[in-house]
Amino acid sequence: MTTSVALLLLFVLNGADGSHIVGGRDAAPQSRPYMASLQVLGQHNCGGVLVREDFVLTAAHCEIRRPYTVVLGADSLTANETTKQQFSAVRSIPHPSFNGDRNDIMLLKLNGSAQLTEAVQLISLKVDRLNRSSQCITAGWGDIGDNGTLPNRLQEVNVTTLSQRGCRRRWNPIPIATSMVCGVGGGVFQGFCSGDSGGPLVCDGAAAGVVSFSGQLCGDPRTPDVYTRISSFSGWITSVLNNN
Repeated sequence: MTTSVALLLLFVLNGADGSHIVGGRDAAPQSRPYMASLQVLGQHNCGGVLVREDFVLTAAHCEIRRPYTVVLGADSLTANETTKQQFSAVRSIPHPSFNGDRNDIMLLKLNGSAQLTEAVQLISLKVDRLNRSSQCITAGWGDIGDNGTLPNRLQEVNVTTLSQRGCRRRWNPIPIATSMVCGVGGGVFQGFCSGDSGGPLVCDGAAAGVVSFSGQLCGDPRTPDVYTRISSFSGWITSVLNNN
């Protein structure tokens, strides 16, 4: 990567350490039972999804120096909901080739196994390729106004995937790898931004992507939201789970 491209990438990704849903809507309670909130000292930092009773899938750039508290079964992160289950992440396993924007995927091992209920469920992983213009959804608890406004409840927003060629054209000169998938909201300034990193791109009921990075403005179609493409890492995910 050239110096100019590296500097531009640093500029557009500024503040993308976690991301937020903007222009979305309240998700129906317990309609996204696979969602996980990764918290530090009681504050939401990143999202994730439950892929096994004792494993959460998230973004590698969400890795921090201290163990996460992982909250499952939540609608509101502040309300005292009986559906919530809480765990500690005892091991972080980022992809070994993660380098800041590529291979941005990580598994978190929990200190126990979640009890599967109506509010806490596993999500399957989409292992086949997405079609162009697939209709998907992303969800999270982040900033809903790109101005520090936090939601009372889990938010979701519709997402339409883009072709690789179309995404690369909009992001030029920043390279978009084949292990990434891009999406845009249904309107201007709809999508994620800087607080729901690690959350899912859900297509046909399965997790197809992991929230990775976007541009300076939340949901700006000129710099489409970029997700890590889960199907590109299905072998690695299976290997980690089988070995743990």
